Amino acid sequence: MKEVMSLLGLSKRAGKLVPGEAQALEAVRNNKAKLIFVALDAGVNTSKRMHDKAKYYNVPLVDIFSKDELSIATGDCNRIVCAVTDKGFSKKMLELIEKGQ
Repeated sequence: MKEVMSLLGLSKRAGKLVPGEAQALEAVRNNKAKLIFVALDAGVNTSKRMHDKAKYYNVPLVDIFSKDELSIATGDCNRIVCAVTDKGFSKKMLELIEKGQ
């Protein structure tokens, strides 16, 4: 999973990561989000809202990292939700997650 975390940081530096719940929801609604990350320890309402939107708009959602891990990967404080807007980054991340790396 370290590779996925590295790609999260790289996507942020490349400007292809939308931080925060409100911005991620907007990216999903505008069909810009290609992959959503929600922290394992996110609140029930946040988690449900993001899962519902992801399902409705058919966007893959990953909830394998804690908010501390997401914060470290993105270099932000208290990161609970973020969305990847680049197809290449999201494809590679999903491949690595499926392989368990």
